[in-house]
Amino acid sequence: MNLLVNVTPLNAAEAWADFERSDFGTAPTLRLRPLDFDPDLVQRDLYDLEVENVDDPALHTLFRAKRDEIARQITALEDRDTSRFLYGSLQLYGTVAPPLAAAAEELLETIPPQAPSTQTVTAAAFADAARAEFERYRGVYPDFPVHVEVRDDVSELMVSFGRLLIPESAAFRADRVEPLLHHEVGTHVVTYQNGARQPLKLLTIGLPGYDETQEGLAVLAEYLTGGLDPRRLRVLAARVVAVGKMLDGAGFLDIFDSLRADHRIPARTAWSIAIRVVVGGGSVKDAIYLRGITRILDALAEGSRLDVLLVGKLALDHIPLVQDLLDRGVLHAPWVRPRWLDVSGAQERLERLHAGMTVTDLYEGDVAA
Repeated sequence: MNLLVNVTPLNAAEAWADFERSDFGTAPTLRLRPLDFDPDLVQRDLYDLEVENVDDPALHTLFRAKRDEIARQITALEDRDTSRFLYGSLQLYGTVAPPLAAAAEELLETIPPQAPSTQTVTAAAFADAARAEFERYRGVYPDFPVHVEVRDDVSELMVSFGRLLIPESAAFRADRVEPLLHHEVGTHVVTYQNGARQPLKLLTIGLPGYDETQEGLAVLAEYLTGGLDPRRLRVLAARVVAVGKMLDGAGFLDIFDSLRADHRIPARTAWSIAIRVVVGGGSVKDAIYLRGITRILDALAEGSRLDVLLVGKLALDHIPLVQDLLDRGVLHAPWVRPRWLDVSGAQERLERLHAGMTVTDLYEGDVAA
């Protein structure tokens, strides 16, 4: 069951072209793919799992929580394109609390608007760079699988079950290629493969509520490699603002217009942010990127180490449980060390984070237009 792919519009490129032709005046109609599974049968299989036979109290609680999360995902997918989808999204990802909203507004006020970048690379060129990145990992870990697909049925760059999926119609900022590879391959793929080497296979698809920490870790990878530039920080903040407006009842056009008028977000970027928020009937998922990196920064300042988070896909709240399993020899140290930890300047940046920094402190200055 693939949650990400099933809430990704099939017609994003065509919808953007229509929206642009309408002079940004007509809200797009987004088309989602039919579900390729029977929700009733999947729910039945899910609750046939004999979780009650797991004797270890911590693992029993973990499995029950994951079963509940998967059940909520199934229900959310059934509710796509209805008002109920939003409530399922809130159950899965949480709402925008006032401190997060304030942090997003502060970032947008602190960081000057940037001119859109004119240097881009095609999906095919990005795929070549991605395969080269996979090969770098294979040079150190020969069994590291290579899965890169350029697809015409996805509208966003994503990792799904260890596979990097690239939208065929996408164009990527040239200066974002390396940070995106550290985000997608160096974090999402690496933690998937590390989880696959553990006896607790749940670490591949993620422990309950892992998404926020996983995205925060991926954003951290961008920062440590010098790739979390002002444009990217503004996008992460604008996503939170857009989710907040959607929760207040704003529709696509209101969100799009507000991002452009109030925060001077470029039209193409505002479009991307807005459709991700309204897709399916309303999604709050995009707020987890800024919330995730904020919580990672707090954890680092409190002395947490990153190695535990690399064992697989888990949430910050699971660190004590995973550390206990590591100490008892149930789990193993991570198989793959992400390259972003060894990029020039990464350790110096990490030391500054351990000393204590806020998300606004991640802004390191302006960039050229």
